[in-house]
Amino acid sequence: MRKTTFILPAIAIVAAVGLSSIFIVDEREKALVLQFGRVVSVKEQPGLAFKIPLIQQVVRYDDRILSRDVQPLEVTPLDDRRLVIDAFARYRITDVTKFRQAIGTGGMTAAEARLDSILRSKTREILGSVSSGDILSSDRAALMSRIRDGAETEARALGVEIIDVRLKATDLPSQNLAATFDRMRAEREREATDERARGNEAAQRVRAQADRTKVELVSDAQREAEIIRGEADAERNKVYAEAYGKDPEFFAFYRSLMAYDRALKGDNSSMVVSPDSEFFNYLKSPQGNAAGGK
Repeated sequence: MRKTTFILPAIAIVAAVGLSSIFIVDEREKALVLQFGRVVSVKEQPGLAFKIPLIQQVVRYDDRILSRDVQPLEVTPLDDRRLVIDAFARYRITDVTKFRQAIGTGGMTAAEARLDSILRSKTREILGSVSSGDILSSDRAALMSRIRDGAETEARALGVEIIDVRLKATDLPSQNLAATFDRMRAEREREATDERARGNEAAQRVRAQADRTKVELVSDAQREAEIIRGEADAERNKVYAEAYGKDPEFFAFYRSLMAYDRALKGDNSSMVVSPDSEFFNYLKSPQGNAAGGK
């Protein structure tokens, strides 16, 4: 009975010590075995691993690609047009021993603070060496690669590999938005005014050309009408002349009838003429000729 009393606790202690000496390394992580704060072993392969109970401890770090959002920062490009940059980075811990030595007991919080400092510094340095137009153009991808390469050099001292850096947003500071919008509105209004002025100028040219074409067409038509009218008058006079030459007496009689028709209009026509006027020669002559009235 006494033996059992001592054996069972001993077995429990041995089992506890044995279990505490075994730990599992997940395939998504790397592990450091520390002894009094000093790295004595690195476990990178997944599976079971061993440590000395009570003396050694295990610190685990994520072996996956991690993402870090950088706090928005304000940069001043070469053209002094301030921009607020929102970026993020993807990184991976490649050397856990160096990472532990650089970060110490601060863990991932301290590591991310160091990484933020590196990324912000390189972002300001690279974007401050170009104009805002380059940042907003297709050259943006090349700038992101330059930021990544610059940050990679410093991050290597932390045991970290910078895989990628991306600019999520590039905005103007809030205090500059109103002024920028006003300037953009003024530029658009100026462009609209220029377009309207050019449109009015083109419209005036079209109207002037139309008026000129109208005057030319009317002038040509009037000239043609005058020519036709003149030719008609000439033809008429020719016919009159030919008719007069054939029978002057009949021509004189016809012209007198036309004069009577125009003069004696209506039912109450009055004329004051001399009694011996030749106007009524054909009316006074019994023979109906001018000679009979004399």
